Amino acid sequence: MTEQNPRLGILLMIATTFVFAMQDGISRHLAGEYNVLMVVMIRYWFFAAFVVAVASRSRGGLRRAAATAQPVLQIARGVLLAVEVCVMVLAFTLLGLVESHAVFACYPLLVAALSGPFLGERVGWRRWAAIAMGFVGVLVILQPGFRVFEVEALVALASAFMFALYGLLTRYAARRDGAATSFFWTGTAGAVVMTAVGVWFWEPMIASDWAWMALLCVTGALGHWLLIKTYDVAEASIVQPFAYFQLVFASGLGLVVFGETLETNVAAGAAIVVAAGLFTLWRARVKAVAG
Repeated sequence: MTEQNPRLGILLMIATTFVFAMQDGISRHLAGEYNVLMVVMIRYWFFAAFVVAVASRSRGGLRRAAATAQPVLQIARGVLLAVEVCVMVLAFTLLGLVESHAVFACYPLLVAALSGPFLGERVGWRRWAAIAMGFVGVLVILQPGFRVFEVEALVALASAFMFALYGLLTRYAARRDGAATSFFWTGTAGAVVMTAVGVWFWEPMIASDWAWMALLCVTGALGHWLLIKTYDVAEASIVQPFAYFQLVFASGLGLVVFGETLETNVAAGAAIVVAAGLFTLWRARVKAVAG
């Protein structure tokens, strides 16, 4: 077992969020030029190859990684994540990185809210209060009566909901399958479904954009590798709050590279959402220690 090193884990999580933010920026560029489904399909081909390579080098190889008593659940998880990635990339093209990530930041609150009905976990009044406050922040971002009824604003919210559901299904699957098995099915099931759909939307790509596509694939694999290393050296409860750095990095990229603007309501709402999310993570850690 790897020796625990919280400080290294925090640094790795921050590096992970930076790499994933770069991936989001490249996705925004490519999806603005080509069909979203094709972009995500090629990204998943490389992701699946990375997953298979990791599984083949692990103890027991591919056979052990693929072994599961709940294949329907594992396939559903993989397909759900693939759909979520498509929706989020679409949100990047419609809303930009700043606003998409500001709305998406509510997903830990959705996980907390749904963990009761889905997993039978008890959510106390303090976390319910934080969840309610977090959704007030989302409404501040969406500006009720104006943007909340626009499809663009709801796309990022739908992505957050799907990612929260994926997280809950992953936690449910973990009761019977190990992390290596879930990781294997995430990549392979997603690649199969994206190929079945995305191949019909193939478009010729210029050479310079193939270079961006290659970089997108590399950042995806590097990000997942860093995430694996992060959880290998530190507990999830310690490093998870630092996942919010992705909002910071992606917003900075949107402002500097894509010329997006940071509206006052988006900044204020995102601050409320992040504060509420950090509180729910802290309460979950307190309960785990007490429990």
